[in-house]
Amino acid sequence: MHANSVLAGCGLEPTGDAGRQLWRKPNSPSDAVVSPPNLTRWRKLLHLCCTSLCKSFRTFDLFVTTPPSDSALDTLPIPNEWNALHPRAQFYVPVLPRPSVKSLILAVALFFVTLCTCLTAGTQFAVAYANNQAASIDEFLRAFTLFFKNPVSLLAGLPFAATLLTILLAHELGHFFACRHHHIRSTYPFFIPFPSLIGTFGAFILIRSPIRTTRALFDVGASGPLVGLIFAVPALIYGVLHSSIVPAIANSDPTQNTVIFGTPLLLRLLDALIHPGVNPHFLLLPPVGRAAWVGLFATSLNLLPAGQLDGGHILRSVSPSFHRITSILVPLALLPLGRIWFVWYIWAGLLLALRFLRTSPIYDPIPLDPPRRLAALLSLAVFILCFMPAPIIGL
Repeated sequence: MHANSVLAGCGLEPTGDAGRQLWRKPNSPSDAVVSPPNLTRWRKLLHLCCTSLCKSFRTFDLFVTTPPSDSALDTLPIPNEWNALHPRAQFYVPVLPRPSVKSLILAVALFFVTLCTCLTAGTQFAVAYANNQAASIDEFLRAFTLFFKNPVSLLAGLPFAATLLTILLAHELGHFFACRHHHIRSTYPFFIPFPSLIGTFGAFILIRSPIRTTRALFDVGASGPLVGLIFAVPALIYGVLHSSIVPAIANSDPTQNTVIFGTPLLLRLLDALIHPGVNPHFLLLPPVGRAAWVGLFATSLNLLPAGQLDGGHILRSVSPSFHRITSILVPLALLPLGRIWFVWYIWAGLLLALRFLRTSPIYDPIPLDPPRRLAALLSLAVFILCFMPAPIIGL
């Protein structure tokens, strides 16, 4: 069909010369001519052309079908507004699989190995407390020989080992159950046995799926230190109540390889409350109190506001930009402390290395609610109360 015949059938007639025809409606009051810049009329013109062609070839009949009628549905009232229709809400909560049996066996095995190394450390703390002496590395090495000579004597270190493992296990279970609450896959707590003065390098869990919200990130990061502190503070109070005042332990003896433990702010406050006027460096804590001291020390390390540590998770949930800044400043701030305690050099290197690890994005950066912000301030206070610039002197 020729275009001129289609337009003529729509009530339009040509005007102008043959090479440059324009179209208008005849007998129009304004007798306005459709000019090329008028895009609206050209679109209407194109629409008329397409409609005429479709009617000519009857193409719509091939694709349009009439829906079947249903008397039950036809009698339903039709709402005036679309918003009046409320679709069915179905919420799907995925049930995450528990960690494998192999990981459970590995976690139990590491726990018992760590128990053995903590028994050794606890035995030398028990001997030092009974003799009113400072902890000694030589005595610690002798305690390891008891595994072969007299294993039953290692039961003297059970108060230290039981207290310390309870604090660490509570810390990691706080992370574990927070992950379960937010449907985040994680492993069982894995302990790190090491024949050191405190018997272990702590414990950890592995997170197997992304943390999708800032609130979940905060809950996972803050739950461990706060839950562990609930068990550490009563043990520390017990230790201060049953401590011995030995001024000689404030000075390290190089001939006997004795070590001096630092005093966190929380220990200073308890000492001022229970033993007013006594230098906190003179307090010789029993094994239970020393295990609480180790728990505070581990809590302070985890609450460092950098990288993937618990303190880093908390700070990132509050302010991601500030977290990026502190992840660089904290390792640099630890370098001067390395002159007091050389282990800070190792921690500074580890935190700088964590900068190269991929950080999972947060898909729902919703701000923290007031209770969580209050818990963030509480976590900061816990870090201040537990941190020690020189945890162990003479090591």
